[in-house]
Amino acid sequence: MKIDSVEKLTDYKHLNMYSIIYYDRSGRRRSWYAASRNDPPLCAAGGFDIPNAVVIVALHEETSKLVIIKEFRVPLGGYQYGFPAGLVDDGETLEAACSRELYEETGLSVSRLIKSSPPVYSSSGMTDESVSMVYVECRGDISNAGNQSSEDIYPFLVSPEEALSLCRRPDYPVDVKTWLVLSAFSETGRVF
Repeated sequence: MKIDSVEKLTDYKHLNMYSIIYYDRSGRRRSWYAASRNDPPLCAAGGFDIPNAVVIVALHEETSKLVIIKEFRVPLGGYQYGFPAGLVDDGETLEAACSRELYEETGLSVSRLIKSSPPVYSSSGMTDESVSMVYVECRGDISNAGNQSSEDIYPFLVSPEEALSLCRRPDYPVDVKTWLVLSAFSETGRVF
């Protein structure tokens, strides 16, 4: 398998579509379409060591509960349950992006960074977008006062029992990364 060429099809600020020509393992020329936050996309430029965004798995110190958000997601036309998350700005560290996004979306402050993952990919058939999972302890009072006008986010805290309930509700769309962590939390009571 080998990438032959990449053509940019759109020109937007945060996400673009690309036509990718590649050769399959039989040597046959094929095409693929993908979305990317990177320009050019990683298949042409590399750079797999730098995540586009952070996903914040936050344990609230005072309650020992996980911080979850319910957020309106345009592609779903409704709400999805997930962890606070956001793009890493140019020149911003993972730690700074994590602190900024957690505060903006939940009103909570990071008190301790536990660990972070390397860049991971959740939908590589459609995009090269990557995230780092950042595990933290946090403190403060829940608030969505820091939401931008384009955001509709409701933060809340869940116990292991409440996490199990979220995992079992097919009528509650849950982000895949969140479902995996919630499932483990509901079984063990721990996240790290």
